[in-house]
Amino acid sequence: MTAVHTLTYESTRATAEVGGHTIAYHEAGEGEPLLLLHGSGPGVSAWANFRDNLPVFAGRFRTIMPDLPGFGGSDLPVLNEMYFVAAARQIAGLMDRLGIESAGFAGNSMGGAVAAELAALLPGRVRRLITMGSGGLSVATFAPEPSEGFARLFEFLGDPSRDRMIAWLKAMVFDHSLITDELVDERLSAATAEGALDRARKIFGSLMDPGLRATYTPLWTRAATFTTPTLMLWGRDDRMLPYDGAHVGNRMVPDIELHTFARCGHWIQVERKNEFERVATEFLTRDAAAR
Repeated sequence: MTAVHTLTYESTRATAEVGGHTIAYHEAGEGEPLLLLHGSGPGVSAWANFRDNLPVFAGRFRTIMPDLPGFGGSDLPVLNEMYFVAAARQIAGLMDRLGIESAGFAGNSMGGAVAAELAALLPGRVRRLITMGSGGLSVATFAPEPSEGFARLFEFLGDPSRDRMIAWLKAMVFDHSLITDELVDERLSAATAEGALDRARKIFGSLMDPGLRATYTPLWTRAATFTTPTLMLWGRDDRMLPYDGAHVGNRMVPDIELHTFARCGHWIQVERKNEFERVATEFLTRDAAAR
């Protein structure tokens, strides 16, 4: 494995073929496996989402950060079922290719929903689950639909521009000083790279597809049957998936904890980096001696 202090994009990057499709991922560290699943915003990838957290987690876990299907360097399969379920099947296939039977998961936003779907589909594959401002087990109870973050995202996908990228980024974080020119340029370049917008539109289009929705039972309606130990993390000031969405899952899932971060938006792993890493590591390693 690559030494933790020398982690770079290229030194950790690899690809695997799953079901005839390429999945790109980053891997570093040794120990029990941990998969970090990113969210769905424009220009997102595993590296963009979790690169600053990788050295810490790789110091304790065999850490794998896949680009979800259709994002970053990963192919998008034909979506014949709800994206969350299709992506969960691809992640299970990646685990098979990497020789991983069971792993801890931490998923931000859409990544949390994908990890939760995997835990529902194949409970033995997800040892413990951390969701971070995620759908799936959660559902909005009071916040308007669409949220401010989703409204800004759909505006960007409809007519991409630098100003619309900035507007979306401002909805992601509580601390707007984090929105640097470098960040805007990086995300805008990735979001408008060849094929990226088309794939993103297909993914979000599938979530609204009446045919796919008719055959899908939302995970939150099955929350009482969920068996995976779960830690739900939320930024109190999240404007993408507002904090009120946490309460249904927190009430219904049998084995769950909820941890809220003040002065924090949708990117917990960025705005509350140290606290996120500490809380996540404690949850993932709890009762390690007993195992």
